[in-house]
Amino acid sequence: MDYNQARMEFEQYLNDYDRTDGKVKLKITHTYGVVARSGQIAERMGLSAEDRELAKMIALLHDIGRFEQLKRYDSFLPETMDHAAYGADILFKGGLIRRFLEEDTWDSIIEEAIRKHSDYILSGIEDQRTLLHARLIRDADKLDNCRVKLEDPLETFMNASAQEIGEQKITEKVRDDILKGKSILSSDRITDMDFWVSYLAYFYDLNFKESLEIVKENNYVGKIAGRIPYSNPETKATMRKISEELEKYIDGRLNM
Repeated sequence: MDYNQARMEFEQYLNDYDRTDGKVKLKITHTYGVVARSGQIAERMGLSAEDRELAKMIALLHDIGRFEQLKRYDSFLPETMDHAAYGADILFKGGLIRRFLEEDTWDSIIEEAIRKHSDYILSGIEDQRTLLHARLIRDADKLDNCRVKLEDPLETFMNASAQEIGEQKITEKVRDDILKGKSILSSDRITDMDFWVSYLAYFYDLNFKESLEIVKENNYVGKIAGRIPYSNPETKATMRKISEELEKYIDGRLNM
């Protein structure tokens, strides 16, 4: 397994897409951010050298389906394409994986981890090593999404300004779910504020204590919640409560 060679091939693959497009640039940066977070989590967990390399390989390829989604639909929305399933299909049913990795030793782990990395709930994996990597890529993906939500222009991935988002309400179903400690189902998101709340709800789905340590160290709850100016009084009050509950949850997990 040669991550550096795979990265060179990935860069060649990207030449089929418009690298100047804001959404494409966001996803390229995100890919390498997830690679870095995967390595960070794997190192903190004390995983073997092979598993650390495998985690980076999965991270490099986890969003390969996004680029075709953007080319066809100029959208990240799940109703336009299941990017995870599409990515797994082109890699393993279409044979594209051999462009990045000569050996087939880890194919089943890589395919399953990529195919399930954006599922609402991770399920159906019995092999423990596969489950480890499926959980790891989900955590790394969410952790780099924290960077995206804090650094990238809101207009690029939200199609709205911070002020426009903060004027909106959180719908009842989304509010109730996050206050119950649940992730938000994509189809339940209606307003832009629903989308913003769903990014905070990611933290309830983190698998590893090491991932939660990174959230705590970087104050991601406070920073993400604080990026939007909430001019809607009801939304402002709800976001304060959501932030408090999340901080309690993270502290509780870390002190277990």
